[in-house]
Parts: sequence; structure tokens; C-alpha cells
Amino acid sequence: MIVMNTNSLLPPIFLATLLSTTTAIAVSPETPVARNTSSDLTSTENQTANNAEETDTENTSGETETNETDSKPAFIDISGNLSIETRFFTQKALFPGQKSGGLSISLQPELRKSWDNDRKSFTFIPYYRWDNRDDERTHGDIRQLDFTVASGDWEYQAGISKVFWGVTESQHLVDIINQTDSVENIDGEDKLGQPMLRISRIMDNGSLGLYILPYFRERTFPGIAGRLRSPLVIDTNNPQYESSDKQNHLDYALRWEHTMDAIDLGLSWFDGTSREPDLKITGPTSATPYYPQIQQLGLDLQYTAEAWLWKLEALRRETRDSGYNAAVGGFEYTFSGINDSGADLGTLMEYHTDSRGKNASSPFQNDIFVGARLALNDTQSTEVLAGAIYDLDYHSKTLRIEASRRLGDNIKINLEAQAVSSSDPNDRILNAIRDDDFIQLEIQRYF
Repeated sequence: MIVMNTNSLLPPIFLATLLSTTTAIAVSPETPVARNTSSDLTSTENQTANNAEETDTENTSGETETNETDSKPAFIDISGNLSIETRFFTQKALFPGQKSGGLSISLQPELRKSWDNDRKSFTFIPYYRWDNRDDERTHGDIRQLDFTVASGDWEYQAGISKVFWGVTESQHLVDIINQTDSVENIDGEDKLGQPMLRISRIMDNGSLGLYILPYFRERTFPGIAGRLRSPLVIDTNNPQYESSDKQNHLDYALRWEHTMDAIDLGLSWFDGTSREPDLKITGPTSATPYYPQIQQLGLDLQYTAEAWLWKLEALRRETRDSGYNAAVGGFEYTFSGINDSGADLGTLMEYHTDSRGKNASSPFQNDIFVGARLALNDTQSTEVLAGAIYDLDYHSKTLRIEASRRLGDNIKINLEAQAVSSSDPNDRILNAIRDDDFIQLEIQRYF
């Protein structure tokens, strides 16, 4: 298993490092290290290594000789972040055993190395979170540990990695390669690292990729003390599978991407173990996850027309016994330089539908999302995203706000708040978290 649950006490060095103004990293004396001091904190996960470019030059006789840079020591770019997080719940817990509030600390270092004119690269991103309330939220993971090689029009990637597919804001419907790390956040944005082999062919205005997935990652769930969960405590120690190969079932996926002027198109096919388990009730307050085999055809489409972005994600998913269709589509319109300032304001609207109707395992079976994104474009990279989802069947409402701002070059403040209003007990998902309105504050220290 790659996920590790521990009940150990918080190492004191985590808090000390967060509050300090310098970060010391021990490395082998044979390996020179270049530390990334970039102040662009909002894109840390996508930073590329700042390595010395290695080139070959031809001499006057036509023979090839090695440039001096090839003999220089290779540099490893080290970056990452350490964060402290606290949640405050505005209401008492709904289910027995749940605890309110709490403190959490996470560490995510990132090591990157590229060479051969960036045709070869290595990335290692481990992750660890400690939570003082929910033991299931205390866990570790390898988010990324892979080696990538580019050769002509081909690209090869092997190891543990993360892949994102999709264009819409309120739900990433076709994004299926990586498993959801649901103990991190209820929004489904956090993913576990996926063992894979990727082979991609780069074509004019697009690419075609094959993904071979030899090992399955089980979904994480809050424990009995965790908030933002159903009344059933999920027994993650005894998962069930449709395939007799269980976690070792060989999944595969295909992905074609193409850009035509203002249109970005993606078509995908997945065959393997579903990342979304069914829940089999095993007791009055307990359930076991069951992972069926599925085949999924996905489509994502985005059309850009000046300040307009029109977006669509749709899928057809088949299991052994049934199948269904689902889609989410809408638009985003951006007002640039509002009130003669440098700020941009984007307005969003999306509609969700699922052919299973009220039997859907997703809360987005017949919903409307409206939201706004404000980017001040200031030196502190201040951003605010606010949105509301209204369920047309159950009349439940979800409000969510996310805001972030930099302090100096290496500190970032993140604020999240969510409120749910649901009075229909048939709305199983949202009704279960109707008393879990919360405010969350996170301070991140980048290095």
C-alpha cells in the first residue's frame, strides 16, 4: 500500500519549520542543490526544474564534441510547502463519535531534475498529513515519482504520477485516472498518486496517449471521528472487488486531445476498476466499499470566444449490470480591468444532469451552479472564488467560498468556507452533512 495511516504524535519540528524564516535541507555532499526561491506560490506544483542547459556542438571538422556543460554536476531543484490548517464547525456534530474543530499539518516537498535539453526529467513529490482529530486523515502518499523521456514525437512516462482531464469548474466528470483523496477535502480536488506507464504520440495540434495502470488505489474516507461524512463509517480495511485480481487488475485508458482554432477537444476511454466505489451496508452504522469493473467513454470540450469560455464534459459509463449518461456544461465570462483597475472578474454558470436521476450516487443529478472568480492581479496574487449549487430535485443548497493571498515571498494564506442547507432526508449525500458547515484557515510556507 502507498497510503500510510499513523497515530503518532506530531513531530515538533513541523511547527518550528513553519514559523522559521529559513529552511534547511540535508542532501548528499556529492549532489549540489539549487533551491527554488520563486515567489509564484499559486503554481508550485507545476514548477519546472531550473537546470543548466546541456547542449552538443559541432566542431569545424564536422565531428561532434561534448559541450563543457555536460561535465558539470547535475542540479536538483528542491521546493515544496509546509502548511498548518485549522477547521471550525459552526454546529454540533450530527453523528456519534464525531469531533469538532481540530488542527492539521501537512508537508509536501518536491524534487525535480531535468537534463538532455529537457528531454529527460525526474520528479519526486511525497506528501504527509497529520490530523489531531481524525486518525484516517493522518496519512501519507507518494503524489508523484516518475521518469519522463521525450524522443522526437513520442513521450514516455513511467512511475507514480497525476493526470487531470476536464474543463468545467464545479465538477470534473471525466477525470478518472487518479483516485480521490477524500479525507483531504470534500471538493474532490485532491488526488492520490497513480502507478502508470504512459506512452504519448505528439501530433499536429494535439496528442494521442495510452495509459497502462497496473495497480489500483483505494479511495480514502473519514473515520468515525471525522466530520463531512455519511452516517455510515466506511471499513477501508476490507474492500471488495468485482475482479478476482483485486488491486492488481490491469486497467488501461486512451486519450486523444486536439485543438482546432478556438476549440479544445478531448476524447477518452477507460476500462478497469471504478474509482468510485459502491457502498455495501454491513451494519447499522458501517459499510464496505465495493469496486466494480467499468468502461467509460468521456468527452470534454471548450470553445473560446474572446471573453467567453463555453465548456462541456459528458460521459457514458457501463458496468456489468447497467449503464448511465452524465454531463455538465456551461460558460465563464470574464470582465477584464473592472473599474479601470487591473482586476478581472469572471462569472460562471453550469448545469449538471445524470440519467440515473434520484438514484445517482453523485449529488449532481439535476443541479445548477453559479459562481464568480475575482483576481485582483496584485503583487500578493489575491484571488476569491465563490459559488452556489442548487439541487432542482431536492431543493438543497450548497454555498462555498475559497480565497487566497500571499504574504511576502514565501507565505500564503488560504481561506475556505462552506454551508449546506438540506431538509429532505431522501437527499442522502447533502442531508448527511447538513450540520457540517465550516470555516477553514490554512497558512502555507513555501521553500
